[in-house]
Amino acid sequence: MNRTPLYLFRALLVLMLVLASGCASLSPYSISEGELERHLQDVVREFDRNQLNSGSPLSLSLDDADITLGPDGRDVAVIDVRGQVALNALMTKLPVDIALKVEGAPVYDSAEKAIFIRRLQLLESSIDSPFFKGDLKPVTDTVMRLVAQMLETMPVYRLDETDFAQRMFGMMPVDVRVAPGRLEFVMADQ
Repeated sequence: MNRTPLYLFRALLVLMLVLASGCASLSPYSISEGELERHLQDVVREFDRNQLNSGSPLSLSLDDADITLGPDGRDVAVIDVRGQVALNALMTKLPVDIALKVEGAPVYDSAEKAIFIRRLQLLESSIDSPFFKGDLKPVTDTVMRLVAQMLETMPVYRLDETDFAQRMFGMMPVDVRVAPGRLEFVMADQ
């Protein structure tokens, strides 16, 4: 009796099981804090350019963006930004230095193929201008609405459609998971 087809079938079955379990346990695609910081600065530069091109008298620039992922093992991102908001009016520029520290939950939007920060909480805030210096507590609600609106529409990361791996992740049902120091794309729960 010829057992070659049976051995071949078993070997093929074992190979398929190994490959299937290997694909399921592949290390997820991850994004570092540094990548998120660079992307956020690029997005803010683009936002400012669009604002100025549309005739808005406000300009926005970031001097520093520090993103901490998964502090204390929590599923949040802490964004600490320092920059300048300026009102360009009547041939003068009225600059205001601003520092904000906010905390929120990274959320992947599959339609946009981007990660946004939602459910924001203000942790710290301060401004420094020729007209006012100190804490933003009196205008916290207004500032938080503006920051929340910006982060709702400006992703902290967008998948790069020119990169094969990122394009593949964009085609699959994925979600984002916070790990210390990085965001990981994982298969979404169905």
